[in-house]
Amino acid sequence: MISPYQAAALQFRIDMGAVEENASRAFTLLREAARGGAGLCVLPEMWSTGFAYDRLLVLSGATKELLHDLRRLAAEKRMVIAGSLPEKVGRAVYNTLYVINATGVITGVYRKTHLFQPSGEHLHFRKGSSASVVHTDVGTVGPHICYDIRFPELSRKYFLEGATLFCVSAQWPTVRKGHWELLNTARAVENQLFVVASNAVGRSGDFHFSGGSLILSPWGERLAVAGEEEGLTQAAIDAKQLEEARRRIPCAQDRNERAYRKTRQGR
Repeated sequence: MISPYQAAALQFRIDMGAVEENASRAFTLLREAARGGAGLCVLPEMWSTGFAYDRLLVLSGATKELLHDLRRLAAEKRMVIAGSLPEKVGRAVYNTLYVINATGVITGVYRKTHLFQPSGEHLHFRKGSSASVVHTDVGTVGPHICYDIRFPELSRKYFLEGATLFCVSAQWPTVRKGHWELLNTARAVENQLFVVASNAVGRSGDFHFSGGSLILSPWGERLAVAGEEEGLTQAAIDAKQLEEARRRIPCAQDRNERAYRKTRQGR
């Protein structure tokens, strides 16, 4: 991991189906973050289209060009960029988080493995079936998309694979804002790593989003927290903090795999 470096979580209003307007907001904030020296930028979930279910298959056609522009910007500004976009595969669409390295190369592609049934995601997206860490110039990333942070099994898999930070791309509604803060903090503390989490703001479709994008330390400390307005929040990521947390409380060494195995019930 290059350390220390600046990480930024970007948040903005995502208008349903308005790819050009959403992209304009995203790239404006990415360039602002670059001017602030950011080495890592995390964008919200489905930031180009929102959850425009009835038009997803068509709208996902813009993803290829957006990725081209993101790759060019990442290489030009020497920063890692992560964020979720609709990915078209045949007649199916995945909610996919792309991780673009500071060289402009896509080093990670993660398809959301937990689809949020209460809002109908499972009816419009195909579920991802695999997850693994992504090696980047700023460390080993564990990719999460919104609902994923409710599943500690995924986070622990990344921890065991050597993750040093989690990138969370989300559209997390205001009504469950308390869970957003609690779950991100829990994932940081239990896995002793950094979390850079990006959320949307304002209204998109039937939901309202209150931002609160945040950057957390391996101790669960809030290194930076955004309000409810469009913009970005930024903080320094220092690998020494991760090493110190894991040295002082050696969770990895103290794991007891034998106790976690499923036992047979009776005969």
